[in-house]
Amino acid sequence: MAKGIGVKVPRKKVRLAPIAKNKKNIYDFEGCENWSGADYHIRVRNYKADLYANFKAADLAPEVLAWMKENDYSKSEIDAVKKDGPTVTAGMVCKLLRAGMMDLNPKHAAYWDSLAGTSGELKPATVWLKADLEKSIAKGTVELAKAKAEEKETSKVYVPTIQERITSQAQAAAEDIDVWLDGFVENKKDFDPKSFDFKRHFTKMGVTQAHARKLVKFYEGELEEFRELQNMPTPGQLKKMDERTADMWEQLKEGYAHLKKADVQTYITALESLVDACNYVVDASKAVRKPRVAKPKSADKVVAKLKFLKTDDKYKLASINPVEVVGANELWVFNVKTRKLGKYVASNIDPTGMGRGTSGLQVKGTTITGFDEAQSIQKTLRKPEEQLKAFKAAGKVALRKFLDDIATTDTKMNGRINADTVLLKVS
Repeated sequence: MAKGIGVKVPRKKVRLAPIAKNKKNIYDFEGCENWSGADYHIRVRNYKADLYANFKAADLAPEVLAWMKENDYSKSEIDAVKKDGPTVTAGMVCKLLRAGMMDLNPKHAAYWDSLAGTSGELKPATVWLKADLEKSIAKGTVELAKAKAEEKETSKVYVPTIQERITSQAQAAAEDIDVWLDGFVENKKDFDPKSFDFKRHFTKMGVTQAHARKLVKFYEGELEEFRELQNMPTPGQLKKMDERTADMWEQLKEGYAHLKKADVQTYITALESLVDACNYVVDASKAVRKPRVAKPKSADKVVAKLKFLKTDDKYKLASINPVEVVGANELWVFNVKTRKLGKYVASNIDPTGMGRGTSGLQVKGTTITGFDEAQSIQKTLRKPEEQLKAFKAAGKVALRKFLDDIATTDTKMNGRINADTVLLKVS
């Protein structure tokens, strides 16, 4: 309704809340039906100002596409808007609607009508939004038709690179894994983090070490984020951080506030089982892969009769290439049958690693030779799964006292390697 012309109506100016205060870009409409018309008006105006200042049209485009999908737009209409590129205003409206903004708040409409200088009835936000999307659909449809015509005229057939093919195949292998992980979101209580049979799935999908490396990259960011969530700093530690770092930690905490500590651990276990399975595929390939650095031909012949266990599914272990044993100063082995972890130490150490003469460990038939009997010992692992996991993560310094920390009786090594022995590591 038009207001009187020529009559100046005093009105208290309302300052916008500083955009910097909304660093987290949180748009909260909880309980908005109980706000006054003025409060609702100011809140929406501040939110729009914040969006306009901090986001581009491309940043908000996913919000538009998601809103269209939620409101029964067809795939062709969504594709057309995606092709045209939605406006920043459409993105802002969709963002706020999806955050809980009312299509039309009666109190807001009444407040708008009471303001000086306004005219016309306040309409639902979707009236303008749908009209804007119709224009975008029309333009995008024309652009898609042109693109399709140009594609038909193009005689060149694109041949994807090897890396693109590997990525595509890895994405296909990840589909069933994603479905499994979605089970955590749908039902955290009944989700079993160790219920996925990775070995069977990888065999079915033909996953190689190249695919496994890609799969790890798909999920390592999520795993890192959940590990950070598990190691959330204390309030005292947050106070000592700079404002930006502390704010990032607070955002992480708020984003996953709906999860309990047990839920976080469950999901971490699931992702770790996935990463371990992928690393197992990579490690297993090393046992049969030709070494990058050319070894003396005699070394290949020396280890030709050596019997060892290439891979073990129970403990997820894979042997190194046996050629690496020849000339090594130290060799770690694990017998999967007796659960004994042992270390061979060469009696004639080769400090420079030049492989001179008969320095380092040697192999004769199925036996390791050239080791120091006093220093070469083995111990039984009582909790092999946990202890082997710690072994894999241990560096050179930690390995020096690794056997000392195992509370079982040590026995001397006899040099024999059999089909139950995994060659773990050399140095």
